[in-house]
Amino acid sequence: MPPPIGRRRLLTYAAAGLSVAAMPGATLAQTAVQRPPKQAPDEFTVSAPVSIDVNARPLPSFDTRDRSRVRFGELEYRSGLILTSRFRGFGGLSGLRLDAKGERFIAISDKGGWFTGRIVYKGREMTGLDDVEASPILGPDGKPITSRGWFDTEALALDGSLVYVGLERVNQILRFDFAKGFTRAHGELIQLPVGLRKLPYNKGIEALVMVPKGLALAGTLIAISERGLDAQGNITAFLIGGKSLGLFSIRRTDNFDISDAVLLPSGSMLLLERKFSWLGGVGIRIRRVALASIAPGAVIDGPSIFEADLGNEIDNMEGIDAHVAPGGETVLTLVSDDNFSMIQRNLLLQFTLVE
Repeated sequence: MPPPIGRRRLLTYAAAGLSVAAMPGATLAQTAVQRPPKQAPDEFTVSAPVSIDVNARPLPSFDTRDRSRVRFGELEYRSGLILTSRFRGFGGLSGLRLDAKGERFIAISDKGGWFTGRIVYKGREMTGLDDVEASPILGPDGKPITSRGWFDTEALALDGSLVYVGLERVNQILRFDFAKGFTRAHGELIQLPVGLRKLPYNKGIEALVMVPKGLALAGTLIAISERGLDAQGNITAFLIGGKSLGLFSIRRTDNFDISDAVLLPSGSMLLLERKFSWLGGVGIRIRRVALASIAPGAVIDGPSIFEADLGNEIDNMEGIDAHVAPGGETVLTLVSDDNFSMIQRNLLLQFTLVE
């Protein structure tokens, strides 16, 4: 059953504050201007790894107005779950990466924590999560990053055993080698362009994508801001660590901000975007852009392939990833950040990309 209308209206108001998966060890390879005040860890953070139980309630349909509808733009709804846990630290899911089978996952919470585990399927439908573990994200000193007031871990990218995490609040990126202890690995700060460090407070890095071998810009880490705008009002993004270093922009339209991105084997990059207005409420969309169009100084754009609003089963959607199912179809997985609010939800949604 969909949540009641009153709850959806509360969700709309809550959204005004809206401020990839791993297997252990070697198998992972398969797969500001204003500094905020330091904050102490709260009851939602963990100081050591802990196994947790996550309950899953199915979402048999995506459209609350037409339960029989499965096609939405270029996506076809497969299945969805509402995730809850008695563990108070579960939530705030801001980034997600899956293994090649779409089963093992690694996720980050914006409270500075890792979640790892496995998606359980029955046929093509998700039925739950298993083997879930919550762990603190550790900084260079081996202590939880929350101990130094680092929260808002919003972006996640994989490069073999290397895992990159973007910290929006302090405009930094940490790199972890999961071959050295999995989620117990210590993060190290990477060198960043000056412009990235000057992104607006709480509108900084929201998406990270590592370009693999065989594609244009191979070896480059693409960092995209949520709403760091250039002189023309477009969203700023950065090319880090590859052969083509520099700054580019993504054309901003219809007041959408970036919340995540994913690369497809075809060379397309999908941008997950969201917006909020007091009259229009919450909306999300996915845009497709060509990786080949990205270069220093470029302003890139692309068509919308999917849009949804509160008439659909959405929330504060912050993460997207892709994998290829056994039947050969490309599957997109979206996850939401509930902001640890009683009126929002942790959603896990899957769609087939109809190409």
